[in-house]
Amino acid sequence: MGGNVYIYIAVMSLVSFAVRALPLTLIRGQIKSVFIRSFLYYVPYVTLAVMTFPAIVEATQSPVAGILALCVGAVLAFAGAGLFPVAVCCCLTVLAAEGVLL
Repeated sequence: MGGNVYIYIAVMSLVSFAVRALPLTLIRGQIKSVFIRSFLYYVPYVTLAVMTFPAIVEATQSPVAGILALCVGAVLAFAGAGLFPVAVCCCLTVLAAEGVLL
């Protein structure tokens, strides 16, 4: 797979710039559509979830332990627990589940 690495970097830079610059140039006023506003509000959360979920399941020795920790973390987060207690409980869940499963 040959080619000039500088061409790849230039194309990547142009695409990254276009993704950031086009919305600024095409959308001048405030977005009034409730659908588009809610869509744009949730995009960062969906992106984070898509990147995080596979890591949660694959980072443990057993995917079951990762799924259990995900469930425990989701329940604690919905109950209003902070980031640190949720992280500690998820780690303890993985530790306990892997001790039982392996």
